[in-house]
Amino acid sequence: MEELNIYIVTSNCARNIIDVNLFAAHLFDVLPASSTAPDLIVLSLQELAPIAYSFLGGSYLQPYFDAFVKLVKQATAKRWNEYYTNMVKDHIGMTALLVFARADIANRLIDVDTAHVGFGFQEMGNKGAIGAHLKYASAGQPSLTADLTFVAAHLAPMENGLLQRNRDWQSIVERLVFTHGQDSPQDPSKNGHTADERTSLLRDNDHSTPEGPEKSPHNLFAPNAYLFLAGDLNYRTSNISPLKDDHARFPKRGATPESPYHYSHLLKDDQLMQEMREGRTLHGLTEAPINFPPTYKFSNAAQQAARQALENGDSEAEWLWSTHRWPSWCDRILYLDDAAKVRRAGDGLEVLTIKPAVYDALPLLPHSDHRPVALSVSVPLRRLATPANRDSTTDGPSVSSSTQTAGPFQIDPQWRSRRDAARRKEIVVGVLAYLGMTWEGNGMVLASFAGLIGAWMVLRSL
Repeated sequence: MEELNIYIVTSNCARNIIDVNLFAAHLFDVLPASSTAPDLIVLSLQELAPIAYSFLGGSYLQPYFDAFVKLVKQATAKRWNEYYTNMVKDHIGMTALLVFARADIANRLIDVDTAHVGFGFQEMGNKGAIGAHLKYASAGQPSLTADLTFVAAHLAPMENGLLQRNRDWQSIVERLVFTHGQDSPQDPSKNGHTADERTSLLRDNDHSTPEGPEKSPHNLFAPNAYLFLAGDLNYRTSNISPLKDDHARFPKRGATPESPYHYSHLLKDDQLMQEMREGRTLHGLTEAPINFPPTYKFSNAAQQAARQALENGDSEAEWLWSTHRWPSWCDRILYLDDAAKVRRAGDGLEVLTIKPAVYDALPLLPHSDHRPVALSVSVPLRRLATPANRDSTTDGPSVSSSTQTAGPFQIDPQWRSRRDAARRKEIVVGVLAYLGMTWEGNGMVLASFAGLIGAWMVLRSL
């Protein structure tokens, strides 16, 4: 069975430009030494840049995006001597999504579409989600495909923000809408696109799939698509902040499973697992077993110690937690494992399931109080149902019908107008934040003030 190997990383950047060399040296730490280069690399990034640059977008964000493009180029060249093409580079506010394809398969990715939803203050993108939907077609058999949806998200913070996080998930389902170019806004900035969100390679390819019916707008629960959700989902291990002495009970590095300081005891209180069991959030999604310690919140001392540890060859420094937040698994990667996707193989049915190989945390890096999390998976390709192959019994396995997973919420008919209104607010806030919170903006204000004073003095002298 032909499969597509995907490596997904979620990382909260704490609004800092990353140390490319340090991150590149550890980007693939969780993979076995014998692993081959993945077909796709997906980066979900939260707090990519300060709010002024994030809301204004364009050239203001370019240095932050360039750092991650360089990161992937450097890390893959060193590990496998492979080159990757950046297929998707987009954001909504402070949350970004990048998708890279190995150069030898990049022209097999088609029908790329992106979608955005904000659910921060006034539905702006200080918290939000960005999604990409695309199709991969096999080189030798163009009808053998994989429809893929990747969503990068940053949900509401704080221990007591549980209900808001669940509402944020509802907003993603209702208002993250893929239109496939139908009735799309003329101005990309209106819905948070970066200027270079498309690559011409996506349009000029030699491996197009058979033409199907015109696609109608849909949410992240796309028909027949594999779905991956990665981000700082912010679910905590308590509904209240730590009390004065609670930090004494925080997990400790090196503790055995029998010890009360082992992280597994805290994992039992994970809000996300509890809410999913009760059917209140991330409906239908699956997560691989968590066998790594909490990824948040590390203290400033921990971040400073992280660089020294990594430079000394220790992939994990001492766990120095911030005492005012419960250590939690905020950074997660989940997927929709839809058992309805089956393929006839001989006399039986073969279930097309996502196969997680590795789910683990990367080392703490000095630019953030979160540890990045990585998921390595393989997804089987499935044959596109067409009149020519639907009833075939001789040319390979035929296809049984696949059904769309029913989403828990309907698409909001006002999704576009709400995003447009929020985007206008983002521009205003971005300009004000730029003038008041950046050195460049402060300089412009001072220069303007000095110019006004000078003009006033000239007028007085006349």
